Amino acid sequence: MLRARLLVLLAAVVCLVGGSPAASAAPGLWGWPLPGDPVVTRAFTPPPTPYAAGHRGVDLAGAAGTPVLAAGAGVVAFAGLVAGRPVVSVVHPGGLRTTYEPVQPAVAAGQAVARGTPLGVLVDGHAGCTAAACLHWGLRRGEVYLDPLSLLRPPRVRLLPWH
Repeated sequence: MLRARLLVLLAAVVCLVGGSPAASAAPGLWGWPLPGDPVVTRAFTPPPTPYAAGHRGVDLAGAAGTPVLAAGAGVVAFAGLVAGRPVVSVVHPGGLRTTYEPVQPAVAAGQAVARGTPLGVLVDGHAGCTAAACLHWGLRRGEVYLDPLSLLRPPRVRLLPWH
């Protein structure tokens, strides 16, 4: 009986730690990358295979010149142009990487940032944006794209039966 309860407790802990795609995304450690509570204009649509079509992040409505903020603490991995678009990328503990586009950077690679640190300002030019300007916010663990909104949600708790 005690052994079964310990197994259930262990399973609950595993679910809490590994149940969310962003398992290292503890509540309170992450925030929106734009001030306030931005509107999601386009949701995350994972591709069925690594090279298939999909939307590998979310688009958030904003305005040109709005500060773009680090969603969590980490180190700037990249700040510059990718295919002619200004991008900032931040590596976080636990193997997560967030990306922000199009952002005129105010940070440099190697710079440590805390949650809420301004990374730069939002600029016009995100294709498919339905607002005056949109921030494309991405999240990866290794080569796997994840929904960045999962950082803002508490992990799901699953209760298991005792018997």
